[in-house]
Amino acid sequence: MFSDTHFHFHMMITERGLNGPQILTDLAARDFKFGLDIGTGRNDLEQRQACVEETINQMADKTAAEKARNFMYYSAGIWPNIEDIHDRENAMKALRQSIQGKKIVAIGECGIDHHWNPSGADGRCESDFDEKTYKGEKELFQMQLEFAKELKLPVIIHSRDAFEDTLDCLKNVGYHNGIVHCYSYGIEEAKKFLDLGWYIAFGGATTYTKKAKLDDMKALLQFVPEDRFLCETDAPYLAPVPFRGQSNNPVLVEEVYKFIAQLRGTTPEALSELVDENIDTLFFAKGR
Repeated sequence: MFSDTHFHFHMMITERGLNGPQILTDLAARDFKFGLDIGTGRNDLEQRQACVEETINQMADKTAAEKARNFMYYSAGIWPNIEDIHDRENAMKALRQSIQGKKIVAIGECGIDHHWNPSGADGRCESDFDEKTYKGEKELFQMQLEFAKELKLPVIIHSRDAFEDTLDCLKNVGYHNGIVHCYSYGIEEAKKFLDLGWYIAFGGATTYTKKAKLDDMKALLQFVPEDRFLCETDAPYLAPVPFRGQSNNPVLVEEVYKFIAQLRGTTPEALSELVDENIDTLFFAKGR
């Protein structure tokens, strides 16, 4: 119950010092069905998989450990950082090499980010993005869309303050299969993504909605149809209320389900069931 379609396990352990064996044990106890560990670097897959396997081997409960091994899945992709934007040909070569002989279920996260916050975790400055860099960022995204198309895999899209550029890239490539993760736009933008065939995932930031904006959030959450709806944490970031400000982990995705279920007029259990059905369709349906 309460699957999580987006988190960064290695970051949780190495950067935040969270208790990995306990987290996986807690997830196993909750009959967690699906957890997607997300890639951000050109060659981080092997390290991420090794981190998970090492953590599983540390679990005292071997039944829980086997459950964890079965519910953990991986993507591989390149987040749009400045270095890889400028070195995108080599970055893509490295990404291709990194997945050889390894099982992944998606490409990403990849996309466009124009949220300028030099003091933030990403350290992004608008001054870093001249015309060449803007163009290169879109090219890196499109290269990964093409790669996913070649492999017939879903794409995990990162799009922040960059709706039009994201949409342009999707239309340029013409491959519409995957998730717009950590959705942060409105209903009109959602309609355009949905019309193209994308799933939309909501995370912990959804629970930060202020009372004055609650009606708008409710309308958005009710607008996205059942067969395109997903939930996530983006752990270790964006811990949901009442844990905001703490390091996030997939166990807390339950709070996301509770908040969203209330606004959609359903139960967390029913929402979990439809999300799991969508996960099966997106990642495991025959022909994908």
